[in-house]
Amino acid sequence: MGAGGLWVRSAHTALSGGLTLGLFLHRTGEPPRSFVWDYLSDLQKEAERGAVLQPAIFVALLGCSVLLYFRVSLMDPGFVRAEEEADKSEEQCMVIPQVSSSVKMRRCGYCMVKQPMRAKHCQLCQRCVRRYDHHCPWIENCVGEKNHPLFIVYLSVQLVVLLWGGHVAWSGLYFKQSWEWLRHNIFLLISFLLIVIFTIVVLLLLISHLYLISCNTTTWEFMSYHRISYLRHSELENPFDQGVIRNLWRFFCSCHLTAWEKIYFHRSNEPV
Repeated sequence: MGAGGLWVRSAHTALSGGLTLGLFLHRTGEPPRSFVWDYLSDLQKEAERGAVLQPAIFVALLGCSVLLYFRVSLMDPGFVRAEEEADKSEEQCMVIPQVSSSVKMRRCGYCMVKQPMRAKHCQLCQRCVRRYDHHCPWIENCVGEKNHPLFIVYLSVQLVVLLWGGHVAWSGLYFKQSWEWLRHNIFLLISFLLIVIFTIVVLLLLISHLYLISCNTTTWEFMSYHRISYLRHSELENPFDQGVIRNLWRFFCSCHLTAWEKIYFHRSNEPV
């Protein structure tokens, strides 16, 4: 783990924990109290009334979100390994028919491994990644064939946590035109604004990814369609699209890496 990755992951954890703690401990309209024991006493009273189920579920969801974040950010996104070349070349010779020389299995000019179709070299990770989607600065890792499904699960859980946190923050706000009110509620107000911004970002990101997944394309392929030889020279607009249901099934339910060359050349030879 590099220094940049450590800083980003620490910032994510601190921000998530800080916002949650603030939402739990803040009491609107009351001056801040000096001792944590006052808050613990309040929590004990709420527990006696049986009013801690929802906060417990919220904390559990937040914990699940943080665990998913670290899992996605630290796992192998699908790095192409040099030792796989021999087996891959032999397999390709058996399943790939003779095609135009415009579509070639290329060797990466940076790490010198033979790239499977839909792989791309990431300059930040210094590795080639299978079914490369993008390098996400928030997780300091690539999103590729191995961690992309878990990335979608993480975004979904994070969205639920943000919407719930936004509801908690909004329900605690009642506006008054006074400096005293603003001084006591400034943290809650800032928390709400941050949650709104993060919610919009996560929602847009989740919607865009679900759309691309339903079409069996990636962010990189969508943005760089005319620069990718296997897309530019294909007779089909998207040679990997097998219909929404099969695309979603292959993405979320496939337990092994896909040989995209098989799908590409099979689909390209179908009558249009």
